[in-house]
Amino acid sequence: MPVKVLMPALSPTMTEGTLAKWHVKEGDTVESGDVIAEIETDKATMEVEAVDEGKIGKILVAEGSEGVPVNEVIALLLEEDEDESALDGADTSAADTSAAGSKETKEPAPAKEDAPAAASAPAEASQAPAAPVSGGERVKASPLARRIASNEGVDLAAVTGSGPRGRVVKRDVEAAMSSKPAEKKSDAEAAPSAPAASAAPAASGWNPDLTGLPEYEEVPNSGMRKTIARRLTESKQQVPHFYLTVDCELDNLLATRKQLNEKAGDGVKISVNDFVIRAVSLALKKVPAANAIWTDKATLMCKKQDISVAVAIEGGLITPVVRDAGSKGLAEISGEMKALAGKARDGKLKPEDYQGGTFSVSNLGMFGIKEFSAIINPPQGCILAVGAGEQRPVVKDGALAIATVMSCTLSVDHRAVDGAVGAEFMAEFKKLIEDPLSMLL
Repeated sequence: MPVKVLMPALSPTMTEGTLAKWHVKEGDTVESGDVIAEIETDKATMEVEAVDEGKIGKILVAEGSEGVPVNEVIALLLEEDEDESALDGADTSAADTSAAGSKETKEPAPAKEDAPAAASAPAEASQAPAAPVSGGERVKASPLARRIASNEGVDLAAVTGSGPRGRVVKRDVEAAMSSKPAEKKSDAEAAPSAPAASAAPAASGWNPDLTGLPEYEEVPNSGMRKTIARRLTESKQQVPHFYLTVDCELDNLLATRKQLNEKAGDGVKISVNDFVIRAVSLALKKVPAANAIWTDKATLMCKKQDISVAVAIEGGLITPVVRDAGSKGLAEISGEMKALAGKARDGKLKPEDYQGGTFSVSNLGMFGIKEFSAIINPPQGCILAVGAGEQRPVVKDGALAIATVMSCTLSVDHRAVDGAVGAEFMAEFKKLIEDPLSMLL
């Protein structure tokens, strides 16, 4: 029986995607690990690899097709003992989503859409823990199943495979995990996942009156733009925002930054935004109640400061995450942000680079924006909007003076964080920005 190749769900918010490009054609022979297609998700363009050897029997979805639902059959793979006659009457119905489909797709290697497949996939993306050996025979399992089993401590030899020829696949490992006794979750496991896409309001159906408009060109909405529209509509409609603004004097920070960059040497250039990320993470350590996420069941108090930083890319916005920023110095934060921003603009971010995050920072100061209020990035409880540093008149000791001032506005989910907690956080943040040496201790 031909094996179904399904449209994979490559991010928590993905319900459909665009099949941007096929790297194979009907009749081609593929082996495990071969790149077979590129999928445009709501975040980036990502490569999909084969997990079994066989021959592409039939391509069911043409490249360039938009709005292909997750778990729809996009191709049929003939196994080594099958020929084209097996395609007659083959089942091409969508997979049962409750069982995660009947075919596993290996965890994709992100890639820029026009990059050569072999050159664009990072080497580590195709590596997976070796399968355990039972009775001298290697257990047959997909690379993704092996990786999950290794991370979760599941013995693959004790798992019954439901994939082709008894191969252990992702759903088999997840079933084995669900049958294990509940264990206390680690900090990383306790971090919430993004809200289910099905629970979010649709961003469709918005058809304003276009009467009287001048001539215009229609630019089709990409998956990323649709996701941005949906998530921001959801946030503004469902999250009760309130806003707190403080003005921070930057002169000491700018002088400290200049001295650090002069001593750092080649390859290190600390930015004002790096100081902001460091100050946010330290302020969250001092006011941990601001590092909170609301759910209907409980308020989640995050134990690490995973800072999402908004990066503008072609066609949209993405928020790569600096993990555990409270434990990192300025140079390490600076290096990580440069790497993440570069990967974001090249379309090479992996899901783990942008998923999660406990607090967001959005900086439009480099565009000369004096002050703005950002929309909260669900499920997080806060986002800090950072404006430009500019010279303004200030009063010091009863006399008028000139200082470089930066306005910062905190948008807060009032369900998770109260006004007093938000104000305490902003006071600590302002103190750190205006006394940058305290960030170096």
